Amino acid sequence: MTPLVTTSAPITPLTPTLQRVAQHLADGLTPREIATRTGLSAVTVRQYVRDIRESLHCPPRCKPPVIVHRLFAAQQVAPPTTDRPTPKLSPEQQLLLQAVAEHSNPHDIAVAAKIAPADVRAAQDALLDKTGAANTTQLVVLAHAWGLLGTRSAATAESGASQ
Repeated sequence: MTPLVTTSAPITPLTPTLQRVAQHLADGLTPREIATRTGLSAVTVRQYVRDIRESLHCPPRCKPPVIVHRLFAAQQVAPPTTDRPTPKLSPEQQLLLQAVAEHSNPHDIAVAAKIAPADVRAAQDALLDKTGAANTTQLVVLAHAWGLLGTRSAATAESGASQ
């Protein structure tokens, strides 16, 4: 298991351009969709996403749910809202939710959620079904809107770089 490492480096505030791209990420758009919507080139959007990751102290290969979680935790994008009712999650589901928001590597998710690595996919699918989220990025957005994810992990290093 890759240990969580706290960082004392402050989050670098995003420029207005990066904030716009970050808000699109938080809205669940892929970099390709952001490029189409904004008229920016795909190469430019990918570079902006790298810049956002660097600003948030995320590893280069962390997945969008981790970036989105950090964006909300660091208050770099507008907080999400939803009219959907908050689902009642078991302690195990809450632990999995936190793991998905903080880790990209399936093994690290399994360790953090205290489940077998072979069970991660099925557990994530069950959590998506219970919350009505279409994917893990939307799950993280909804969880922030429901107040299910705190800001505790904003200062922790994510272990998804080892993919």
